[in-house]
Amino acid sequence: MRRRFVVTGTDTGIGKTIFSAALTDALGACYWKPVQSGLDEETDTETVARLGRIPPARILPEAYRLNTPVSPHLSARRDGVAIRPDDLSPPSVDHPLVIEGAGGLLVPLTERTVFADVFARWQLPVVLCARSGLGTINHTLLSLEALRSRAIPILGVVFIGDEQADTETIIPQLGRVRRLGRLPRIGPLTPDRLRQAFRENFDIAEFQEVPA
Repeated sequence: MRRRFVVTGTDTGIGKTIFSAALTDALGACYWKPVQSGLDEETDTETVARLGRIPPARILPEAYRLNTPVSPHLSARRDGVAIRPDDLSPPSVDHPLVIEGAGGLLVPLTERTVFADVFARWQLPVVLCARSGLGTINHTLLSLEALRSRAIPILGVVFIGDEQADTETIIPQLGRVRRLGRLPRIGPLTPDRLRQAFRENFDIAEFQEVPA
């Protein structure tokens, strides 16, 4: 069995797709976004393929592609689609696998199920992406509590944004979690700059140590 990870976030729009692209590239992994809400603009899968320069063979198709960029439960309702959370299972592949959730842990997939419920069934190590700015301490600690209340394994926290030394110290301390690194703002954001930023700010060995 190859190493598999879930990348989730404390909120939507914090940069976890960009981090997922960098991690997928660094590991030579496959990428899977189980549920995509919003198809009018570049999807997360397309972003990862572009920024990570991931070949099509390592980009796995979404289980659900929903039109409206809102919570999956609402987008599915508008599309007349019934999401079946119990049918979502990590694909078997011959590479490491990076799985990206949608929004935060408690984003509803259906009226009765949130993403964290699916992650609890999978029992794969979670990488929690958090903004480095104001408000992230509360959001990140609450997300860690949500993971632990469901006995979901946690690999560590990734910060995204400008350096905030105290925030990046107090969250691992209070949350009893490993700081995996911080992905800084990158401008212009290109595949080469993203790859370089990951290499400079993360130790790939921390992701390779995960039991297969």
